[in-house]
Amino acid sequence: MLTKQRHQYLLDLLQQQGQVIAKTIAEELALSEDTIRRDLRELAKQGLVQRVHGGALPISPALGDFNTRLQIGSEEKAQIAKAAVSLIQAGQTIFLDGGTTTQQVVRQLPKDLTLTVVTHSPSIALDLVAYPNIEVILIGGKLFKHSIVTVGASALEAIHQLRVDLYFMGVTGVHASYGLTTGDLEEATMKRAISQQAAETIVLASSEKLDKVSPYTICAMHAVSSVMVNREVSWELAAKLEALGVAVIRA
Repeated sequence: MLTKQRHQYLLDLLQQQGQVIAKTIAEELALSEDTIRRDLRELAKQGLVQRVHGGALPISPALGDFNTRLQIGSEEKAQIAKAAVSLIQAGQTIFLDGGTTTQQVVRQLPKDLTLTVVTHSPSIALDLVAYPNIEVILIGGKLFKHSIVTVGASALEAIHQLRVDLYFMGVTGVHASYGLTTGDLEEATMKRAISQQAAETIVLASSEKLDKVSPYTICAMHAVSSVMVNREVSWELAAKLEALGVAVIRA
């Protein structure tokens, strides 16, 4: 089997089974494990797989740029956002992450709601200008243009002075074994810090993020309160997450 054929075989297998294990594939193809690992490294460089110990997992399509992510599952994200808003009570202080799903949360907020919203997303803050009873606290710092959020030491320092009732976290990967992940190290650090300052962390997870892995770990599944998913998510996947101590809320 030629290299190109092996690469396609691995990608097809990944789509069918949700993972590939280098040792198993090497035995099936009568090749060395080093050969399969090299193939997986090359596919990872092309952004087609996420390498993990012993093999690879599907890479999250949510790693695309902001405009690309706006085109993915907009109806599903609106449904999840509507369910998220139902958890918010007047007078609370909440943290809204940057991202396309949290942008939908803003659109679903009642215009007369009294609330304090903390965010490190300039675009979220601007969207909230139209809400007269919502106080907006914008965390400053270095702008990470890919996600349109602030990161860095000054942003982290400001976050450590906060206490919020709810944190609506955006991620690019939700996986029972590998936890919550995202595509940037500084962004992962920010999300982890915000979660530690929140009474409850609710992960907003549209279907393209489920059973996917991105390069940087935010935290383990049990470190958050709940994961909000589409109602059509399989019971098998939901059971895997619930077994780790996290509530699964179907939107």
